[in-house]
Amino acid sequence: MMEAVSCGGVVIFRGKILLLYKNYKNKYEGWVLPKGTVEPGEDFKDTALREVKEETGVSASIIKYIGKSQYSFNTPVDLVVKNVHWYLMMADSYYSKPQKEEYFVDSGYYKFHEAYHLLRFPNEKQILEDAYAQYTYLKKSNLWGNRKYF
Repeated sequence: MMEAVSCGGVVIFRGKILLLYKNYKNKYEGWVLPKGTVEPGEDFKDTALREVKEETGVSASIIKYIGKSQYSFNTPVDLVVKNVHWYLMMADSYYSKPQKEEYFVDSGYYKFHEAYHLLRFPNEKQILEDAYAQYTYLKKSNLWGNRKYF
């Protein structure tokens, strides 16, 4: 068994959530949240921000830590157990550009209920629910976008 660590973001702009559509040789297809592997010497926040920027072209800022998800998958040589650390993030515009090198063919911002139903994996749906609840609370409390509180 091998362990791996990734970090990602639930990126929100004006109440809508950023998603990516991946199509890998027609074998893997589905909408996902942006995330990626921690590089040596990199802290989790930096990884999350870098991966969002690389995969979507979006400059985002971290609002708060949301939590961790875990899943596993098989490779030809081993079972990989992956832990993903998630952050609630704010984007500065609706702009996004999917990273073609990672087989992302589309990206965009979606309303919560649309994003929830588009997401392929149950663990990402759970993270989205948690993040959106935090976003809603901050919005109602007039704290969303007021960086001095974070």
